[in-house]
Amino acid sequence: MAFDALFKNIRVYYLAFIVYWGIVLFGYDTGIAGGVVSQPYFQKHFGLRNADGTKNVKRTNEVSSIVVSVLQGGAFFGALGSAPISAKLGRKWTLVAFTIIFSIGAVLTTVAKEPHNGLQLIYAGRVISGFGIGGISAVAPAFVSECSPKEVRGRITGLFQIMVATGVMISYFINYGISEHIKTGPNIWRISFGFQLVPAGIMLLGLLTVKESPRWLASVGRTSDAVRNLAYLRREPETSTNVALEMAEIEAQIAEERAAREGLGWKEAFFAKGNSIRFVIAFVIFLLQQWGGQNSVGYYAPQIFASIGYTGTQISLLASGIYGIVKVVATAFFIFFFVETLGRRMSLIISSIGMGTLFFIIGAILKTHPPSAAAADPAPASKAMAGMLYIYVCFYSMGWGPLPWVYVSDIFPTRTRHYGLALASASQWLWNFVVSKVTPDMITNLGYKIFLMFGTVNIAAMGLFAL
Repeated sequence: MAFDALFKNIRVYYLAFIVYWGIVLFGYDTGIAGGVVSQPYFQKHFGLRNADGTKNVKRTNEVSSIVVSVLQGGAFFGALGSAPISAKLGRKWTLVAFTIIFSIGAVLTTVAKEPHNGLQLIYAGRVISGFGIGGISAVAPAFVSECSPKEVRGRITGLFQIMVATGVMISYFINYGISEHIKTGPNIWRISFGFQLVPAGIMLLGLLTVKESPRWLASVGRTSDAVRNLAYLRREPETSTNVALEMAEIEAQIAEERAAREGLGWKEAFFAKGNSIRFVIAFVIFLLQQWGGQNSVGYYAPQIFASIGYTGTQISLLASGIYGIVKVVATAFFIFFFVETLGRRMSLIISSIGMGTLFFIIGAILKTHPPSAAAADPAPASKAMAGMLYIYVCFYSMGWGPLPWVYVSDIFPTRTRHYGLALASASQWLWNFVVSKVTPDMITNLGYKIFLMFGTVNIAAMGLFAL
């Protein structure tokens, strides 16, 4: 029976397979830059080393923060700009457009070579790629959700976080493989950045083979096309009763949303009774998520692991790769087995307690057992801290990773949900940009205190939902 259901929805799964390559791109692009900048040849080639060959920490932190954060800055504008474009062009062709934009940025970062302009090309490419990523990350989940039947919608849309984690994991291991086998030459960054074009190419070609969202077609009055695409996705004739019922439900939902939003102004949306606190939560929940440590660890994993004693480039990248594997497994396990059992609020509280406690322990160990720069292998204390980070990402994956978007969507009524999600998206990308920009300097200047700061943020986040 399960096999029959899977086969019946095979076209929906195929659509999700194609569209979610963009989410792999999202994860890959956020994880790749920190490892690239940590490569010794990259630092030497682009003048990030002192005359005696030692790393210029200030300059390296500056370049690393720019390479990572400009992607988030571009994504902020891409995510905000995707809504009107998607409403006009539809989900499919909006994703085609943003994937092409992303690919242009990927090409710029890949062709960068000369020391005098290479970094500028990388910066420009990351901004353009970020704009594409922002649009893809906003439109792809909506496209998949709109095309999925109720019985598999939760499972398919839940794959979003798994695909993000998979992309990050791939980026870690590509950086590790390069550090193992390529010691000099521009291929050190060209392979890492160039690999982006593989999932982008698969997605771009695949999008030409999928159908437009029936819900979007219905929303612009193309009812006959909507029925045709819905029947195709459900593998039923256009005259099917099931297709007619689902189409009627889609049209009713569209009519209900239009009626709910009629005459809605921004003053009512933000300041009407009961609405203000919802918008505060939407803003604050992503502030806490971004400052809770995950993005700092995820974007700068090699540097974070180096700070706790994994000082060699290869060993820090390997530790980062293992971190990526743990994150993928933990995210998948939670989404498939526990997301509906624990509930949103309890999952976020448990996640906060676990994350905060582990960061406090890591900070305490790092304070009392600082790693020795002369040690060839990580000390037992360093291995303990790495283990804590692996356990930490399990707690992150069960709460503060996948659930903020779900929680924000749940707390808003239909009339103001589009305003709420827009504010949440802006908050997410804004704090993402800020955190990614300041993390390298925080790692250098705060030392063990950065983990205590993350721990404090996570305990404060627990308090938000425990009230």
